[in-house]
Amino acid sequence: MPKRYSSDEVIKRLEKLGFLVVSQRGSHLKMKNKKTGKVTIVPTKVKVLPQGTLLGILRLAGINKELFEAN
Repeated sequence: MPKRYSSDEVIKRLEKLGFLVVSQRGSHLKMKNKKTGKVTIVPTKVKVLPQGTLLGILRLAGINKELFEAN
């Protein structure tokens, strides 16, 4: 069974990978990596992100799941 992450955990891991919060609109954060220029959107205040949502966040960020879980 795949590991489940909260939105807070995802945000912290993305920050470790070089993403910064650019803006927030409602319950979604826009995060951008200055080195790669990739932008991703992360919903906030979610206790358990659905697996498909997590994979979509990582796809937009240009990060594979193994790299994400290593941090």
